[in-house]
Amino acid sequence: MSASIHITLNGESRTTTASTIAALVKELELDPAKVAVESNREIVARSTLAQASLKDGDVLEIVHFVGGGDQAVGDDGWSVAGRTFTSRLIVGTGKYKDFEENAAAVEASGAEIVTVAVRRVNVSDPKAPMLTDYIDPKKITYLPNTAGCFNADDAIRTLRLAREAGGWDLVKLEVLGEARTLYPNMKETLEATEVLAKEGFLPMVYCVDDPIAAKQLEDAGAVAVMPLGAPIGSGLGIQNQVTIRLIVEGANVPVLVDAGVGTASDAAVGMELGCDGILMNTAIAEAKDPIRMAGAMKLAVQAGRDAYLAGRMGRRKYADPSSPLAGLI
Repeated sequence: MSASIHITLNGESRTTTASTIAALVKELELDPAKVAVESNREIVARSTLAQASLKDGDVLEIVHFVGGGDQAVGDDGWSVAGRTFTSRLIVGTGKYKDFEENAAAVEASGAEIVTVAVRRVNVSDPKAPMLTDYIDPKKITYLPNTAGCFNADDAIRTLRLAREAGGWDLVKLEVLGEARTLYPNMKETLEATEVLAKEGFLPMVYCVDDPIAAKQLEDAGAVAVMPLGAPIGSGLGIQNQVTIRLIVEGANVPVLVDAGVGTASDAAVGMELGCDGILMNTAIAEAKDPIRMAGAMKLAVQAGRDAYLAGRMGRRKYADPSSPLAGLI
């Protein structure tokens, strides 16, 4: 009989007789194809789990994808990092009452990309349903995000685990400054962008609505910049249309509004400014009828894109009659 060792797993002490990480995953009744493992702050490749030995005092993290985070639609399509999508609406997978509602909302929205959070596996209930059981990553592009990370190091570690878990290199980076406003910490965000780009990631980056900061991120390797329209989850709509338009005009990568959308008209405004897409979560998930709202957002994004392509009329200071005045009785 193997001797017991003491390890720290997902932040909690645990005793195990497993001699390898593969044996530990089996002991936990987890599917190795659906999780990623970090041992002592180093990613363990899935192909080497059987050879990776466990020793007393090891610190491990085992994660998978859960609902979390925030896209838009236009018949003309758009591309990011060489990948083309029809839908310009990216939707998040958090705050829904269950996975069934989440999956139905994604279908109604027409989204081809969903953001997903990377979280520790619940080792006490390894058979619990997982997001991948309801939203097929072979049909919908998963965009792993770093929601909840407050420094570059944690964000980088999270995305390294995400790449190991699902093989994704197209990721959403967000590094928050503090919990009250959830505004991005641009110093840490820029640092993380540079590291991730050098490691072969394709980071789509949440940022402040500042054209200078957006250009710095682009120069650092961001494949898309995602300025906030308003604080995350606020539903206030796009507060700074001028700066969003300036970011769009100066960018050589896609620009997507991320955060702040509350209803369909907000999504249309973002698209009318020339954005390539809209990313949202709460606006759909917390609607009284999430499925219907998801459909409304799909139409709003399409309408906003068409309006942008059509070119709006000029603004005038005074009235201009639609019908000619000549010939009046």
